[in-house]
Amino acid sequence: MNPQKLRYLKALEIPVWVDNARQLTPSNAASTQQTHEEIAGEVAATKTIPVTQTDLKQLDQCVKDCTACDLHKTRTQTVFGVGNTQADIMVIGEAPGFYEDQQGEPFVGRAGQLLTAMFQSIGLNREEIFIANILKCRPPNNRDPLPYEVDACTGYLQQQIRLIQPKALCAVGRIAGHFLLNTDLSLSKLRHQTHYYGENKTPLIITYHPAYLLRKPSAKGKSYADMLRLKKLVGL
Repeated sequence: MNPQKLRYLKALEIPVWVDNARQLTPSNAASTQQTHEEIAGEVAATKTIPVTQTDLKQLDQCVKDCTACDLHKTRTQTVFGVGNTQADIMVIGEAPGFYEDQQGEPFVGRAGQLLTAMFQSIGLNREEIFIANILKCRPPNNRDPLPYEVDACTGYLQQQIRLIQPKALCAVGRIAGHFLLNTDLSLSKLRHQTHYYGENKTPLIITYHPAYLLRKPSAKGKSYADMLRLKKLVGL
């Protein structure tokens, strides 16, 4: 493994196996003391890809071909998004999981079924909305996305939003909410208000991730209240 890549992994606190016969020299080892901010800056400078596609099919192909971060090495397939490309509501999660990686579609399995039910509760079928994630590739073992992975995928999601032009966004889960609003406030503080995203000030509602609701069914009532506010936003 080259020293530069090793610095990235160490700074991001990713365990690295190193053959004892190929230990770093003292000079290389000293270079690993760079701060997280310096490493993140280096990664961003080399990995960020400008996204200018004006067609969702072209953008999907661009995602399929993407090697901007190391997740392309472990993915089964990319997960671009699914649904109505002229939807009033766009749902944004954090990243694909195991089943999403296998099927190439976001929010499948039990969490996907619950997401479908959440929108059916306000009179919308899954086919009427558009569903996407911040990351288009699954992080190994479903870990949280790393900052440089989010940076590498940002352009794709931003262009999806520009092309679909939804009337409202619905972020499911803490990580998606933090990314879209560039905040670290708790989900409980983010839920009870309408936020606005991007230059077009697209209304944004943040609610619980379906996976959380599966673990804590008692929160489903709060999620339903969020869905009702979302419905009102788009005039349903």
